[in-house]
Amino acid sequence: MPALGKFALIAVLFTAACSAPPPVAAPPAPAAVAGWAPAPVVPLPSQPAPALVVDAPLPEQLAMGLVVLRYRAENLRIVPVYGPAALDVSPRIGHIHVTVDDAAWHWADGSGEPLIIQSLPAGPHKVWIGLADPTHKILDEKTVNFVVPVHNGHH
Repeated sequence: MPALGKFALIAVLFTAACSAPPPVAAPPAPAAVAGWAPAPVVPLPSQPAPALVVDAPLPEQLAMGLVVLRYRAENLRIVPVYGPAALDVSPRIGHIHVTVDDAAWHWADGSGEPLIIQSLPAGPHKVWIGLADPTHKILDEKTVNFVVPVHNGHH
């Protein structure tokens, strides 16, 4: 190819590359989609109020006398960390308190796993769940009422 032909070919390729349409913008990352909370890896300048969501007991297990309650916290991470120093953690952390049938006592749980209660007698029951900060101050609460049916056998 003559020398001028090489330069002409390079000029055409350079012009084509420079006049290519701009790249298409990528769709927004999932975290930017409305309804997703920020990733819990950096301190947040402000946080909405925490809330507790509790499902009704799973019917299949309830029929066997086993109460399984799924729950989740919104705007708070459930972790087993306690004490006043943990109030400064961001994003916010906490745990739950649980009372069964208005007992004079409760237990605290920081696992975030479903509550599993067994050996309740047949009949009506209620479970109170309080969403607590690291100093055990209740931030939100829910009460779940249910009836354990008469059942035979073990679970």
